[in-house]
Amino acid sequence: MIKSTKPLTLAEVKDILSKKQDIEKAKEVLAYTQKFTKLNAEKSMKMKQELGGLGLLKVKEEQISKIIDLMPADQDDVRKIFEDVSLDENEIAKILEVTKKYS
Repeated sequence: MIKSTKPLTLAEVKDILSKKQDIEKAKEVLAYTQKFTKLNAEKSMKMKQELGGLGLLKVKEEQISKIIDLMPADQDDVRKIFEDVSLDENEIAKILEVTKKYS
């Protein structure tokens, strides 16, 4: 039963599933998250707060989670995340500044 929906980063999913290792499906997803997670849950939460605090109105919580999961390295990578929204150069630079700090 779904109680609520909230975008999570892979690091947050990994943290949640590490406490539920008795479920077979959780083990599979945990293995996936361990393979592709680039940050731990603590750094992921800090980065999420920092990106949310940039005051970029076009950036939604779902996109923030994708930024953290993918850790874009250049403008083209950021634009791929925001395919339905166009960000200006200044907004992209702010996002890249934060991702470089956590790389």
